Amino acid sequence: MSEHRGADDCDVLVIGAGLAGLRCAVVLAERGCEVAVWEAEDRVGGRIRTDVVDGFRCDRGFQVLNPAYPALRRAVPVRDLGLQPFDAGVVVRRDHDRVKWVHPLRQPREVPRMLMGGGLSPRQVAALLRWAAPAVRSGVLAAAHHDTDLRDALDHCRVDGISRRVLDRFLAGVLLDDTGSTSNAFALLLTRMFALGVPGLPADGMQALPELLARPILDRIHLQHKVTRIARTGADWTVTAGDVTVRAREVVVATDAPASSVLTGAPPPATKGVVTDWWAVDDLPPRPAMLSVDGRARPPGPVLNTAVISSAAPTYAPPGRHLIAASALIGPQHPTPSEAVLRRHAADILGLDASTWTLVVRHEIPDALPAQPAPLVVRRPVRSPDGLWLCGDHRDTASIQGALVSGRRVAEAIMARRSAATI
Repeated sequence: MSEHRGADDCDVLVIGAGLAGLRCAVVLAERGCEVAVWEAEDRVGGRIRTDVVDGFRCDRGFQVLNPAYPALRRAVPVRDLGLQPFDAGVVVRRDHDRVKWVHPLRQPREVPRMLMGGGLSPRQVAALLRWAAPAVRSGVLAAAHHDTDLRDALDHCRVDGISRRVLDRFLAGVLLDDTGSTSNAFALLLTRMFALGVPGLPADGMQALPELLARPILDRIHLQHKVTRIARTGADWTVTAGDVTVRAREVVVATDAPASSVLTGAPPPATKGVVTDWWAVDDLPPRPAMLSVDGRARPPGPVLNTAVISSAAPTYAPPGRHLIAASALIGPQHPTPSEAVLRRHAADILGLDASTWTLVVRHEIPDALPAQPAPLVVRRPVRSPDGLWLCGDHRDTASIQGALVSGRRVAEAIMARRSAATI
């Protein structure tokens, strides 16, 4: 990858080396297109980034990778990531204890024990199954035109009590929304993915995914190229980053939603924010390799989920040490909590003494995910009125799957247009 030199004129210039931009560029390169990628930062990945601090791997905002995503399997050899899976289920903090809720399809023998000791009544289980039933059908997106928001769908299925609280808080950590206004169809789509695959973390951190995706086009990626101007020049485009200018037949804006709005002038979509704290711990008893959520009616803090990350992903911590993460929402309705508040609540959920925890790093990400309200729209236009191409998870679904699909979709549209022009 080149960090300081400019790129020559090209057929297609992709602005942004996140998942969508990289996938778009790889597909174009595979089909013989002369493509270049400009990235403003010093490495690929966009919002997917791993900081290595004192031997700890800390992803920017707690993320997991689901190997069941179809677009992921088509884009990279997933086995090369060395995925370290979490156990399928969650640990639930109740008023006076903690219980494990297992994935019924992954650990069916544990289900009777969970039902007896997990605080779930047969009626609550039936309500959860009513809500989740559409997720087992592959055509869940086909029913998106009947979509409603998640809160109304759960109310309609009479999901309540501790089952509602746990599901609400688990999904709030995935969707970064605790209002229930997210599309129910989108929540069911993600639930389907959780049923098909067990999420995990790459051995080298989430940053390993964009780096693996970028391998086929390393010589076409130019880092520290922050675009300041895009202008029409006849049938082409002229793009400037600092003192470097390139002329391209097509330009793909593959940045996150706020940056895309700045470059294209389009109204920015609403986004959701998250803060994640990472702590180092020296001594811990064995812990389940599961996320933990607060199932109490009145949780004493803002933590959406927390986990001893190194229990699932030993490569995230130096030998003999442990890494804990906890996340909370931030935004207009969610003032950023202090590290002490997150630490206290995370320790309470996990049942640990936090007096020896040492903060490794804090990540505040105000635009972590595009909002995905009902009714679900999964195929937003890939071209602006003035002819720029657009891709990113804000053009598809707000997920790794959506980003990869969006990049491929734009690449195929560009190639179709080029083929039509030669006829």
